[in-house]
Amino acid sequence: MIVRWESEHDYVLVHVHQDMFGDWIFSRAWGQIGTQFGGLKHQLADSYDQALMWLDDVDHIQSSRGFRKVLETSEDSPEGRDAVRQLSLLGL
Repeated sequence: MIVRWESEHDYVLVHVHQDMFGDWIFSRAWGQIGTQFGGLKHQLADSYDQALMWLDDVDHIQSSRGFRKVLETSEDSPEGRDAVRQLSLLGL
């Protein structure tokens, strides 16, 4: 699952996925749109449900900061593949 929020100048992108060992990884990237400024953080979730709980937390925080959700998709969609490709440039 991939979700992206944007404000006028900034973005936050969350990628929830399983690694090759079956562990659930919660990856969060953030930065300024159109620049190299930002960061990337990975967290190992105890379960898919925990990763979804973290996603709900991020959604609440970003909404309260005035960000709007601009993408919610799976990795299998064209938009999802593009988002994963962008994350790989950040070191995912």
